[in-house]
Amino acid sequence: MARRGDPKIGVALAGGGPLGSIYEIGALVALHEAFDGVDFTQCHATVGVSAGAFIASSLANGLTPRDLCARFIESEDHAEPFEPDFLMRPALAEYARRLARLPDLALGAFSAWFDRSAAAYSTRGFFEAVQGFTRALPNGVFDNDAGAAYLAKMFGRSGRTNDFRELRHRLFIVATDLDSAEAVVFGSPGYDDVPISEAVKASSALPGLYPPARIGERDYVDGALKKTLHASVALRAGAKLLVCINPLVPFNARLASGEGRRAPKRLADEGLVTVLSQTFRALIQSRMKVGMERYAHDFPDADILLFEPARDDETIFFANVFSYADRRRLAEHAYSHTRAELRRRATELEPVLARHGVRLDHAALADPERRLIAAPGKPAEGLAAETRRLSTALGRLDHALAQGGGARSRDRIAKSGRKADGGKAEKKDARAHSRDGA
Repeated sequence: MARRGDPKIGVALAGGGPLGSIYEIGALVALHEAFDGVDFTQCHATVGVSAGAFIASSLANGLTPRDLCARFIESEDHAEPFEPDFLMRPALAEYARRLARLPDLALGAFSAWFDRSAAAYSTRGFFEAVQGFTRALPNGVFDNDAGAAYLAKMFGRSGRTNDFRELRHRLFIVATDLDSAEAVVFGSPGYDDVPISEAVKASSALPGLYPPARIGERDYVDGALKKTLHASVALRAGAKLLVCINPLVPFNARLASGEGRRAPKRLADEGLVTVLSQTFRALIQSRMKVGMERYAHDFPDADILLFEPARDDETIFFANVFSYADRRRLAEHAYSHTRAELRRRATELEPVLARHGVRLDHAALADPERRLIAAPGKPAEGLAAETRRLSTALGRLDHALAQGGGARSRDRIAKSGRKADGGKAEKKDARAHSRDGA
């Protein structure tokens, strides 16, 4: 059951695109089952970055990890499924805005080149003149409005909210201000008037894939540009036991290419996408390692538990997250791996958890029949069956009630990038962050 006083338990979820969300759901279900005394919907502080912001905002709104699995993974049984193709819709409005600029850019390029060539022909001058055409390139390939609209609708249901200030517990969504390159913590004083769904959209606006999210007079991009987890946000909010999940780790091809395994020995053979993925993961890992080392010094009275995939996990590294079958397989894999990690680390974890009134449920971890999703062709039994039926029934009931009468809209669109807090919250600098990389 939830603990509303001390100890103060928090959760921090990193990004990682659709794969990150899938992995975090599987891992959270495993942790929720194994940690007796932790309710991830009632955490003292919940922090989400990029894809992790989708999951964090849902947890803070009372959706359990099992609820999230039903909605995002086993979506065929849910009244309102979230499909990954919501995140892959072309940014047509962005394309149109950029195309509309072409005539002026062409005129400017021609004038610049003509002025230079009138004096003396210069190849360099020609390329400098046409360089302006790069301003016609769209800021993003895909439109993330559909994902934000889905969250706004989901949080508009009775008992949920799209307003940070109406939540029972503290939620923080981190994005990056494009013009200043500063991290902005939505949900903190001065940034809590922004709708949660818009904050998630800003935090997950990965440059190149999605256009910057415009909120008030500011443009925001992916929160992972500054740090991987932003765990210090939860620690500053008072969390004493912080559970962190980072779904992206660099892949060790040498470990994974042992006897009987099919992973390649040379990632370069797999092409540019694989090389870029490995590079990005390595940067994330090194930055987070520095951050974790600083936390021991900056927050000596807090305990941090980090859960990640294995370094030789080819299932996660070479995943196809847009395949429905793979979504189920990857979530199940994350669930199983996290359970195995909990068993392996039990001796290390038990005294840490005990300091915060949490017990490791060895019976749940030892149960060989536990699965995240029932095996194909085999109906779920016992608790798993009851959980699935209840989740599906509640989803359909929620949907039916919504159809009968619209929920009160609580969205308050921010009129400016920063607004006074009115003295209700403690006066902290919302942009204060540690110099660490996590």
